[in-house]
Amino acid sequence: MSATVDSVSNLADFKRAVAACIDAHPIVCSNRYATWFSRGDATLDELRDFTVQFSVFSHLFIEAQLRKCINAPDRQSYRAGKEILLNELGVVFSPSGSVEGGTFRFSAGHFEWLAGFGEALGLAWGEIGKRSLGTPATLAFCDALVDWYGSSDPSTAAGASHAIEHWAAAGFWKQLIAGLRLIKARRLPDLPLGFWTWHDALEERHAAHTDDELCEAFRRPGFSPDRFLASGGAMLDAVAGFWNGLDESRLQKAQAA
Repeated sequence: MSATVDSVSNLADFKRAVAACIDAHPIVCSNRYATWFSRGDATLDELRDFTVQFSVFSHLFIEAQLRKCINAPDRQSYRAGKEILLNELGVVFSPSGSVEGGTFRFSAGHFEWLAGFGEALGLAWGEIGKRSLGTPATLAFCDALVDWYGSSDPSTAAGASHAIEHWAAAGFWKQLIAGLRLIKARRLPDLPLGFWTWHDALEERHAAHTDDELCEAFRRPGFSPDRFLASGGAMLDAVAGFWNGLDESRLQKAQAA
């Protein structure tokens, strides 16, 4: 989907263009890997492969989030970016729902939380989260996050951010949790699911604000619908590359077995 400044002349047109470009993107509407995973049929090796690649994305996301803070166009955006970054690193939300006044705990860092999940699968610290462990598809996704989500151009960064939020709220967390709960019930009773269930609940809260953020972006001086839409589409293409890469890898290994 491409849109020009001429064709997106008001907020209603812009929302329609976003719906066509982002809401209707194939990876938002249908995720083959997540659908398969939700059935709970992943073997231990497949579960480990998934965890390694997801851990690389999860860990390297911190780089993109830091870049987003550095390139924030205003103090409000800067603080919103720091909320995400500091929570990723282990500052828990205070009762007000902000990291302001929150407490830092090493164990509350998202990657350490995911590392605990990996340990339950027999994965050591050095076997997760490192760039050297990423497949080309995973690394392309991580690099796209830095380039688009962390862009110094506000319209580009806003488009990528909206795309990421929309993807995260589209249901893939619930599909992963459904599969993990089946695996836990059938085979791995001690598998900790807190990392996954917490993120699912968090994204549901984020989803409630995406429309407001869309309106704010459109009204920002110098806003470019073109760059917003181009970035959002490119970001979701990279998301699709990540998930399709996981799906292709598992199918290739299954065929070779």
